[in-house]
Formats: sequence, C-alpha cells, structure tokens
Amino acid sequence: MLNILKTTSEGLERLEDIEPGAWIDLVSPSEEELAGVSEALGIPLSFLSGPLDREEKSRIDVEDELDLVHVIVDIPVVERTPSEQGYDTIPLGILLHPDCIVTTCLQTNPILGDFERGAVKGFTTSKRTRFLLQVLLRVSSFYLRYLKRIDRETDKLERELRASQKNEEIFDLLTLEKALVYFSTSLRSNEAVLQKLVRTKEIRMYEEDQDLLEDVIIENKQAIEMAQIYSNILSGMMDAFASVISNNLNIVMKLLTSITIIIAVPTLVASVFGMNVHLPFEKSPIAFVVIVLISVGLAGAAAAIFWRKRYL
Repeated sequence: MLNILKTTSEGLERLEDIEPGAWIDLVSPSEEELAGVSEALGIPLSFLSGPLDREEKSRIDVEDELDLVHVIVDIPVVERTPSEQGYDTIPLGILLHPDCIVTTCLQTNPILGDFERGAVKGFTTSKRTRFLLQVLLRVSSFYLRYLKRIDRETDKLERELRASQKNEEIFDLLTLEKALVYFSTSLRSNEAVLQKLVRTKEIRMYEEDQDLLEDVIIENKQAIEMAQIYSNILSGMMDAFASVISNNLNIVMKLLTSITIIIAVPTLVASVFGMNVHLPFEKSPIAFVVIVLISVGLAGAAAAIFWRKRYL
C-alpha cells in the first residue's frame, strides 16, 4: 500500500503524485510500488526493500553522493491470533531524501497511524529531521505503553495461578517472557542507532531538534530499564511458581502414599487370616467382627501416626 501525504495550510492531505515536502508511506508495498518510488526519487531499491525483511537489524546508512540518510529501527507490535495475543518487533525504515521523507514497514502500525490522524503535536512533513525524531519518540513511547500492558497482564496471570495452576497460564507467562526478550534486544539495538544519530553530521538539527533527540534517548533508556525490571520479575515469578508446583506435587504424593499405607493394613490382616489358619475366637459367632475391629484399629493407629506427622 502506497500513501502520499503532505502538510498544507488545511492540514495533512493525501496526494496522487510525489511532491517536494511530501511523506511517502509504504506499508507492505508491492514490487511495482517499490519500483515506482525508487524511480521517481532516484534512490536504490535496496533502501526501500531492506525494512521489509523481518530479520533486518537496526542501523543507519548514509549515502553521501545522493544525500540520503536511511534509519532502520525496531518497533513494537501486537500480534493477535484466535487463541491468544502476543507481542513482537518489526523493522521500520525512515529514509531522509532531499525533497521528502519515506517510511517503509511490513504492516500497518499505530505509531505512524498517529501521524496520519494528526494526533502528534507540531508534526509537519516539510521538517524531515523533526519528523524523524518525532517518530523515534513515538516508538519509545509505544515500548513503554506495551511494557506497562505486559506488567498488568503478568499481575492478572499471577492472580489466576494462585487460584488454580493450569498449563494455560504458564504458557501465557512464557509468551510474555519471550516478548520481553524481544523488547530488550530491540531497545538496545535502537539505543545504538540513537547514539550514532548523535554523531551523524549529515543530519542537520536545530536547537529544538537537539532537545527532542535528548528526550528520545531518555525515553529509550527508560524503556530498556523497565524491560529489564519486568523481565527479572517475570523470571523470578516463573521460578517461584515452578517451586510451588513441585512442592504441591510432593504434598499430593505424600498424601496418596499415606492413604495407600493405611488401606494396606486391613488388606494385610485379611490376607493373613484368609489363609488356612485358625481364627481367634473361631468358635465364637463374633470372630469375624473381632478381626474387622483389629483391622480398623490398626488402620486407625496408622492414620493417627500420619496425622501427627502432618502427612495427612
């Protein structure tokens, strides 16, 4: 999908053709759309197709001859399936062209959606560097937003696990733990990009842009720290619940073993007197009752012992 937008006196408008000062938004584009933008702007096709690789790493490419700066960062996304909801990261490419700015992504995301809806204060397509920094700031903000959401989901799963320890909750915790690993890795890669962005002389910044870049770096560091904290908490929770489950299994096995021993006592007595042996009081009509009472008494004594040992 190809969208061409430009900020005018009437707001953000959609265009049919590429104009200077426009924003070209490529979302899962076709080969024809990529080739058309590449030809219209005179840029290598690899600059546009690179972010479409899901495994593409965060980086900055500078092409001095064409006056191009290509920034690739990892952005957080929510992946929903019929059975569950997960979190992942995908690349987002931001290309600073002398005449316009081009963004490339695998799928529609709420980060760029906020710009399209005009929800970002001070956004204009003509200020390319400012637009780049605003996108990076929104990326860090969405990381923080999703991290807080993961923390709330973790608390909810903890309460459910305290009530009933099922495999579904354990699997959900594993999914969140995997998401935190993805987030931590991507945030550190983005941090390297931001540090290089500070040293890149090809990107001209005004004083306000410098302040905005500092805000981006601070937000990204805060997201890294939160991801690390939540990851440690979740790992500790997983270990704690593993110990609880193992302890509960030991308690159940101890209870079942005690019950088995108690039941085995009457069986043993019945087995002994079921052989070809003389019964006590065998000439008395209460012989059977006496044997049953002996069995019950021995079983009761075993149960009392286990009760005092807290096996029952």
